Amino acid sequence: MEHSLLTNALIYLAAAVVAVPLAKRLGLGAVLGYLLAGMAIGPWGLKLIGDVEVILHFSEFGVVLLLFLIGLELEPSRLWSLRRQIFGWGTAQVLLVAAALFGAALLVGIDWRVALIAALGLSLSSTAIALATLGERNLMGTPAGQAGFALLLFQDIAAIPMIALVPVLGVAVADSAHAGGWQNAARLAAVIAGVVVGGRYLVRPALRIIAKAGMREIFTAFALLLVIAISLLMQWVGMSMALGAFMAGVLLADSEYRHALETDLEPFKGLLLGLFFIAVGMSVDFGVFLAKPMIILGLVLGFLAIKLAVLFLLSFRFGIARGQRWLFAFLLSQGGEFAFVVFGAAATARVFAPETGSLLVAVVALSMVSTPLLLLFHDKVLEPRYRGQNKREPDAIEDNEGHVIIAGFGRFGQIIGRLLNANRIKLTILDHDPDQIELLRRFGFKVFYGDATRIDLLTAAGAAKARALVLAIDDIDDSLALADAVRENFPDLPILARARNVTHMYQLMDRGVTIVERETFESALQLGRRALSQLGFGAYRAREAMLKFREHNKNSVDAVYPYYKDREQYVSMAKRARDELNAMFARDLKNIDNETDQGWD
Repeated sequence: MEHSLLTNALIYLAAAVVAVPLAKRLGLGAVLGYLLAGMAIGPWGLKLIGDVEVILHFSEFGVVLLLFLIGLELEPSRLWSLRRQIFGWGTAQVLLVAAALFGAALLVGIDWRVALIAALGLSLSSTAIALATLGERNLMGTPAGQAGFALLLFQDIAAIPMIALVPVLGVAVADSAHAGGWQNAARLAAVIAGVVVGGRYLVRPALRIIAKAGMREIFTAFALLLVIAISLLMQWVGMSMALGAFMAGVLLADSEYRHALETDLEPFKGLLLGLFFIAVGMSVDFGVFLAKPMIILGLVLGFLAIKLAVLFLLSFRFGIARGQRWLFAFLLSQGGEFAFVVFGAAATARVFAPETGSLLVAVVALSMVSTPLLLLFHDKVLEPRYRGQNKREPDAIEDNEGHVIIAGFGRFGQIIGRLLNANRIKLTILDHDPDQIELLRRFGFKVFYGDATRIDLLTAAGAAKARALVLAIDDIDDSLALADAVRENFPDLPILARARNVTHMYQLMDRGVTIVERETFESALQLGRRALSQLGFGAYRAREAMLKFREHNKNSVDAVYPYYKDREQYVSMAKRARDELNAMFARDLKNIDNETDQGWD
């Protein structure tokens, strides 16, 4: 069905707005929502969209923008530090997955050329799906996320020689393809050098000139122009557009305009990635599936089983934590966008018949659809079971006396522990994350596994003889439960607690905990003091302003505490405290000139 551009946009946006929130509400994830939306409006659904190929090629620009923005986060020095993961781990993943698939294909009697191209194409994973899922789940900083990113980046590089290999194996090889080899290589080198030099010496001055013009829309237009131009240049020399955009992002990673570029391009990336997933959903050829359903299902299941097995085994070598190994395998289990290109080139070069290409494309598309389902299976079945199997008996704790117990050894507890340890205070540290414990023990910390809210564990930890308990548990409910247990069973044990917010602080005070620190309050005050110094305040004046604010805030919190359970009184007291702070600011501003004249600084 042919529609105008605006009508098509209306259909895409309506499908996304309906399907994605519904999928998220059902716990299926945004990616599966987009894929289902594409199936619903595509040629095998409501037939609202007919020309899938055009929109698929256009929406691939979302992947390009994604790689550009990721490149902006990686300075060249940091990228160089990842070279082992990218080229070492990436090479191992591609070769081992391709070898396993190639061997399986040969065993069932498939021609070696068909088996080789199919295996190489299927060894690649979907950059868009994997990176979008990592971002959605906030996993980029985890070992699984970092390994996945390194492998995906290498796959984008590896796709280039794979595509170049296809004509060599085909029967429709043009002589000119070989004759122009040196020219193509020279052109590629020239373009890469041009991008490197231009990014360093031309783009930054251009960004500076445009920024001085003060027109935000022109800055956004230039950002899009930059990404599109570099992507087309890379495509012209036979490289991946996404890889070229990534390289451009890395070159601008230490630019002062990095954050402005990220802010301007982020909305385009999100919309185009969503459109890409919708287009993938529309491209699933259910005609091929209905013609040979058992063959395709068998191919999809066999492909996923082999690739998952290899990825899971590699996760041991990559040093991924035990609890994230299946997650890592599921994230990279699907076929990738470049498989469409590889199989299309193979059909053109007559490495295999067009019917075989359609069959493999259907396998890749269905494997993409399976990824959100596999991740859902991981979240609902594997992860809870793993947590259950991972439970172990609490560690035996040596008899201690005159020590300090730290309950919770995350980012907050570690700072306290290091400070006390540096001053030769004996510590007993309790935490419930086995992977965290093993890691910390490697660095020489004496950390014991166990649920600190259990009375028997606290007794074994020597709570009766401890000098103090530092309550640094991250979860508010667990923190309060531990405070209750200690107050009931060890009433003389001093508690020094971390509070996530003011309400948590009040709840701890209800339990008799008098030494409480809000986790971000002091650091925010210190940063505020430094901000005042940066803005021209003298060191003494900035410090006095900080101390005055701290005192007022403490008094306000203490004044409101008796009323925090009474909503009306709480609001009234909070407003009164705010009015007092405004009055204090007004007095301060009125006295600034006098204080300066008296040599305040």
